[in-house]
Amino acid sequence: MSEQDISTARPNTGTLQSGHNFLRRQVPYLLVLALSLACVAYTNTSRQPAAGYWELLAVMTGGVSIFKEWSRLEDKQARFRLVWTQAVHWLAVIVTMNIMLLAGVQRLLPAPATSLVLLALLALGTFTAGLNLASLEMCFLGLVLALAVPMISWLKQSILLIVLVAVFVVGIGLTFWLSRKES
Repeated sequence: MSEQDISTARPNTGTLQSGHNFLRRQVPYLLVLALSLACVAYTNTSRQPAAGYWELLAVMTGGVSIFKEWSRLEDKQARFRLVWTQAVHWLAVIVTMNIMLLAGVQRLLPAPATSLVLLALLALGTFTAGLNLASLEMCFLGLVLALAVPMISWLKQSILLIVLVAVFVVGIGLTFWLSRKES
């Protein structure tokens, strides 16, 4: 077998590795998204606003934004500016979250609504951080978090209809499967 035959016989691992590297680069964003949705789910079931969790999530998202941009910058001044601007940006987001968690505001909003407001604030902070850093990934994460707010609200209102449709589809499927099995 010639060298050319061997090189064409091997699978193209470059494509697999580039896909794997792409997924590995997206892990921090997926982690923030998963933790955000988990916090909304926890808040909806426990009826507690989970203030510390949202603050931790904001700090983590700020850390992701710094971490992902750090390697692009080469001089100390640019890195200091990155840390400084992101720290102030995320501190403003955390302060706004805490304003929403004040007792006077909490009397106006039930806990599930508070979690959606905090998710919207996290989404806004993430999107604006992405704009500031010219990071398409951060902007996209902020957009996905923002779109999750109405989706969660719709899902919560429509859960009974969804369950009824699922039961109906499973019932029809079982009917056809059992009648086919008997034939």
